[in-house]
Amino acid sequence: MNKLWNGRFTKTAEEWVDEFGASIDFDQELVLEDLQGSMAHVAMLVKCGIIDGQEGERIQKGLEQLQNKAEKGELAYSVKNEDIHLNLESMLIEEIGPVGGKVHTGRSRNDQIATDMHLYLRKQTGNIVTLIGSFQEEIVKQAENHVETIIPGYTHLQRAQPISFAHHLMAYFWMLERDKSRFLDSLKRINVSPLGAGALAGTTFPIEREYTAALLGFDSIYENSLDAVSDRDFILEFLSAGSVLMMHLSRLSEEMILWSSQEFKFIEMDDAFSTGSSIMPQKKNPDMAELIRGKTGRVYGSLVGLLTVMKGLPLAYNKDMQEDKEGMFDAVRTITGSLKIFAGMVATMKVNEKIMEDATKKDFSNATELADYLAAKGIPFREAHEIVGKLVLFCIEKNCFLGDLPLEVLKESSSLIEEDIFVILNPYEAVKRRNSAGGTGFEQVKLALKKAKEVLAGSKEPLNV
Repeated sequence: MNKLWNGRFTKTAEEWVDEFGASIDFDQELVLEDLQGSMAHVAMLVKCGIIDGQEGERIQKGLEQLQNKAEKGELAYSVKNEDIHLNLESMLIEEIGPVGGKVHTGRSRNDQIATDMHLYLRKQTGNIVTLIGSFQEEIVKQAENHVETIIPGYTHLQRAQPISFAHHLMAYFWMLERDKSRFLDSLKRINVSPLGAGALAGTTFPIEREYTAALLGFDSIYENSLDAVSDRDFILEFLSAGSVLMMHLSRLSEEMILWSSQEFKFIEMDDAFSTGSSIMPQKKNPDMAELIRGKTGRVYGSLVGLLTVMKGLPLAYNKDMQEDKEGMFDAVRTITGSLKIFAGMVATMKVNEKIMEDATKKDFSNATELADYLAAKGIPFREAHEIVGKLVLFCIEKNCFLGDLPLEVLKESSSLIEEDIFVILNPYEAVKRRNSAGGTGFEQVKLALKKAKEVLAGSKEPLNV
């Protein structure tokens, strides 16, 4: 089979060399985007009088036939044709004859592949933003059921202060909201058209790049043809936003894995998101959460891999840049799969409210309440901190907790302590009273849920992608 660029060559590569250099095994994922770009390009060639209307119509019909076959999975790709562009052009020529070769007039594979990836990431970014919103909705639903469910809050993985479980869950809502905003902001760089930049220097044909950009729904065109074909910042930015998102999902994975352990028993994962052991009949493993925690490294790897590919490349296009796609495709699959799994895991998890509440009564996470109580009565906080610290040490030695101490013992530490301290030390009251803005107090959590619903309602507008 003669290659479409074979004119100046006197030798053909061996089959294994072709296989090493070909990208069709993975870039066939861009088939619909490639056809979409070609249809816009042909429409522009006709508009500008570069090819006549009859030729353009024949080419468009041929492209539509290929599109129908692609959607049905009926296209057969060849390594000999290297990539998605040459495969489709070869198929088009087979479909409608030599006139199909005019589809490549005034463009290069360099601007063609860049256009494909802009179209692909625009679509996938919109999908990911929608999936983030769906996951946020499940978080809000769970949080609404657990505004007054008390759980130990941790710092350094040590008991710190009691908090509302809804408040804990909603921390992830706002992380995801930042993730969503990063992806949405990246669309400004994704939704730019490189089509018509040619190999690197533009073209002598009187094309209208703005016209193809408008047909494809792009907001603008690249202003520099060298930049247009060599830029992969938009993919790096997507992978960066994806890495931050996966980091957030991994943190929640870790917490759910801990919470579902025998030591915590705070939650139970649904059977649909758990697996058993081939040897230990009693096991119920949080495998989906563990997989998401592990797959985070794949997305990080795609980001670092592409940064490394790009760091030493001179302008403009280089074959190294063929390595930009597999990591991008893998990241998209990993991110979308993880978001779908997480929405299901959070929606179906069983929350053991009594175990969570009991955990807050068997620790010293109410120590700050006593320190604040003393500070409110005029004792300098640092002095109050020391008083309570000594009481905690006394309790540890006596194998009891602050709420177990008789009032007379507490008064020995400070005469300012009164009977009302036992209400203050109650974990439920401790949480209820923390009503500073953004705090864990129940009224603040309800306000946060109200704001979250307003945010979700405001993001229901369809994305222009």
